[in-house]
This record gives sequence, structure tokens and C-alpha cells, in this order.
Amino acid sequence: MSVTYKHPRPALAVDCVVFGLDEEDLKVLLIRRGVEPFAGRWALPGGFVHEDETLDEAARRELREEAGIEKVYLEQLYTFGAVDRDPRERVVSVTYYALVKLSEHAVRAATDAREAAWFAIDDLPRLAFDHEEIVDKAIARLRGKVRYAPIGFELLPKKFTLTQLQRVYEKVLGQELDKRNFRKKVAATGLLIELDEVEQDVAHRAARLYTFDEKTYRKLEKEGFLFEI
Repeated sequence: MSVTYKHPRPALAVDCVVFGLDEEDLKVLLIRRGVEPFAGRWALPGGFVHEDETLDEAARRELREEAGIEKVYLEQLYTFGAVDRDPRERVVSVTYYALVKLSEHAVRAATDAREAAWFAIDDLPRLAFDHEEIVDKAIARLRGKVRYAPIGFELLPKKFTLTQLQRVYEKVLGQELDKRNFRKKVAATGLLIELDEVEQDVAHRAARLYTFDEKTYRKLEKEGFLFEI
């Protein structure tokens, strides 16, 4: 016996907060809307969920279609369901945050987006819908999780210096960290592989390069290891 629901149902959408890090700032990817409501206003990449896809699939599709971004760290964030959050109709949004290596992603606007661009988290334009609230929630989640999970490495190239690693944590946390203490904590994790390579084409003394030992981390994680910086 089949059961159908006759009561009105809200539309379901996904919105994504995409973080990237350059030499200066932690940044968020925004798209300029090409359609109403809020045409011309900056907003997060996102859209409605199709009948035949999961939430994760919808989030990845929207990132691909609106900004040309694929294969990123993606995690569900929070559900936003204020009755008046969308002037068109009742819309519930399941939000995500993603971490990308800027050097590996050349964003491009597509579908209903006029333009796609990166903005520093402390210099964002006025956003459409409730997207400012979503960004604030994502920043808080990122700052909390980066202390106990190695997601900060998702913002770095595969090979990096300890200075670059420290800069990730300083930009994400919004505070300066003691160099000696930071490196001591990093060394204690045992999850960095020191490479027989140094930086190339730099004006200063070339620093040693490292890479994150993800295979060892996954093994230790199953054994109850706690990552902490």
C-alpha cells in the first residue's frame, strides 16, 4: 500500500560556504546572482535539490555548475529554515562548508551566476537571503574543528613549509601563534613527513618542505588518536 503526503511541503535547497587561503587572507567564494530575487547581489553558491539526488550530490553539483569547483573537502554544516528566509516561497536550506586549495581551482561563473569571486572573510559585501548568518556559522565551525581535526591541510598545497602551515592556523583562528610552541605541537602529532626538498625560487633562505601523512592519520584515528593543535 503506497502512502502519499497531501500537506504542502517547503522547497529544499543547499548552500555552500567555500573557504580558500591566499598569501593574505582566508577567503570565501561568492557568486553574483543573475536572477531574481536579489539579482546583482552577492550570495553563496547553491540552489534547489533535485528529486533524484542526495543532499551531498546536490551540493557538489551546485559547486560544479555555479563556480566550476570539483573534488573538494565538503562537510554538512547546519539547516536554516526561517519562514521568511526566501521571498519567493518557503525554502529550507541544508548548508555545507568546503575547503579548497586556491592554486588548484580557477573559479568560473555559470548557470544563474553572473560572476564568481573570492572575498576576505572580514571584508564581505552585503549578501542575499540569510547568507551572512550562514557564513558566520561556517566560520565558527571551521575555527572549532581546525583545532581537533587536520582539515587545515585541505587549504595547503600537497607540499608546504611549516611557516605556511602556521599561517593557515593563524588566518583561520584570527590570531597570531607562538612559533616555537606551534611547531612543538605539530611535531608531537607525528603526522608530518619531512621531505628531502626545499622551496624553490624564493628571495629568502629556502625552507624545508613537508607533507601530511594522511594514511597514518586514518590508521591512528581508528585507534582513538586525537589530533590537537
